[in-house]
Amino acid sequence: MLTSGPLLVAVAAAAQVAPPRLAHAFTVSVDVGAPQEQGRVDGKRMRFVPITGGRVSGPRLTGTVLAGGGDWQALHDDGLTEVRARYSIRADDGTIIDVVNEGVRTATPEVAAELARGAQVDPSRYYFRSNPRFTAPTGAHGWLRRTHFVAVGIRRPANVEIQVFAVE
Repeated sequence: MLTSGPLLVAVAAAAQVAPPRLAHAFTVSVDVGAPQEQGRVDGKRMRFVPITGGRVSGPRLTGTVLAGGGDWQALHDDGLTEVRARYSIRADDGTIIDVVNEGVRTATPEVAAELARGAQVDPSRYYFRSNPRFTAPTGAHGWLRRTHFVAVGIRRPANVEIQVFAVE
């Protein structure tokens, strides 16, 4: 058993890693169509929300969200919504980047009802976080494959804003 000595000091020093920082990479404004209800599965209300377009802007990426993707959602009775969005971005240089973004949105029943009605709801009244992953070809956008991201979502009546942060 290791109780002292240089190796223990080295292990203790290695454990003192600074927490990662977050740096805003870009914001995705995703335009969405009317939700398509899919019924209940395992006690959850399932629905599909079509992605009809949008825009990407920010210091590390700019482009257009392509129509044809969607967000597959599982709505729990307790206010939890699991989101699984899949769509593509055409960067301003023409590169196609695929996105898979999974996360959760939680809200009180009252706030969830407001969101369902399409009301403008202050984002401080709900929790909406996700973990976007990107598939991009080698080259100018290859960094997207080699970086871990977290995102904060804001649900608006006609779109969803996703503020994407690189974990440094």
